[in-house]
Amino acid sequence: MKTSRIFLIGAACAASSFSIACGGGSSSSSSSQNTITTTGNNILPIQVNNGPAVNLGIAYANGAFASAMVCVPGTSMCQTIDGLLVDTGSYGLRILSTALTSVSLPPQKDSSGNAVAECVQFIDSYTWGPVETADVQLGGETASSLPIQVLSDTAFTAPTGSACNPNSGSASADTLSALGANGILGVGEFPQDCGEACVQGASGAPPDAYYSCPTSGCTAIFESLTSQVQNPVALFPKDNNGVIVELPAVSGGVAATVDGSLVFGIGTESNNSLGSATVYTADPSRGNFSTTFNGTDYNDEAFIDSGSNGYFFPDSSIPVCSSTSGAGGFYCPTSTVNLSATNQGFTAGSGTVNFSIADAQTLFTDDPNDSAYSDLGGSASGNFDWGLPFFYGRNVYTSIAGTTAPGGATPYWAY
Repeated sequence: MKTSRIFLIGAACAASSFSIACGGGSSSSSSSQNTITTTGNNILPIQVNNGPAVNLGIAYANGAFASAMVCVPGTSMCQTIDGLLVDTGSYGLRILSTALTSVSLPPQKDSSGNAVAECVQFIDSYTWGPVETADVQLGGETASSLPIQVLSDTAFTAPTGSACNPNSGSASADTLSALGANGILGVGEFPQDCGEACVQGASGAPPDAYYSCPTSGCTAIFESLTSQVQNPVALFPKDNNGVIVELPAVSGGVAATVDGSLVFGIGTESNNSLGSATVYTADPSRGNFSTTFNGTDYNDEAFIDSGSNGYFFPDSSIPVCSSTSGAGGFYCPTSTVNLSATNQGFTAGSGTVNFSIADAQTLFTDDPNDSAYSDLGGSASGNFDWGLPFFYGRNVYTSIAGTTAPGGATPYWAY
């Protein structure tokens, strides 16, 4: 039996206040036939499959996975990590310590020589662990001396009061069974995962993000922009202004696997032009835009997020699956419903998206070996999350803030 997941990775919904995960989910119809680019130095293959936890009986629904080669900086001591969840809604590479077994990466130290750890808050869980440094190769591109997070509940003890403390009420996602992936490849709209809110001189005390961890215990610290966990694409020597997620349409609405590409750069090579895609500008501080659905304007509360496994949005007229059904949190309409919404960029870009929502319990029961569902959606409150089903049949562009790209000021989404 398929164990479906509702782990909602990422949304650039509050980048200025260190929130890299705000989730929700649904599904959409495909637009005009898209092209999947398979050749070029700036291509990383991705696949929607059941994920690396499937051998534990945990099959990931609508998870797009890729591999990265992680090396000790300046050396040939490397390990390839597969099963990394591709996430346009967060920023930075995060790898389970249990997956990083063949190399020992240098830990980041603060000015006092203490190890630095990070607490990352998601909508219903957290990741905790040390910041370490690696040379990371993605396809033919390399980010040198990249600060990454190594996920571990045992490397250090999160202090009382931290959102990553076991008594905080949130659940740890630092294991394969909890995360459903060997890590997260965050390639969203911002170059760092916390930004100015974590830099010395920001107002107030350091946020619940970075910690200095001497043997006496961890305490919150400010962290410079260059020391923060970085979006690896932003550190590439070229093709560093954004990404394109290219996934084909899902024929019949379900598939065992779906093969696609993560293309690095926008308008930097012959294979990554913006073409006729419509640009939807994003709030430069939060990375969001607006979606109008059922007469409600989710103003600056909408985002496009490959790390969410459905489209999540509020609709009280659609029944939610029972918590005991194996599809809790997803929608279970009595028959497939066809819907539409209008997206509006922060300053420019407008268009209507048609999408459908099917009974999640039936999808998982009828197709227990499948991993891709184009009509999968679930309930959310106060925002509209265009999750992975939105990507099927579209080339979706995510530009990185502060870079130059065709289409105008960054950050923006385009499709």
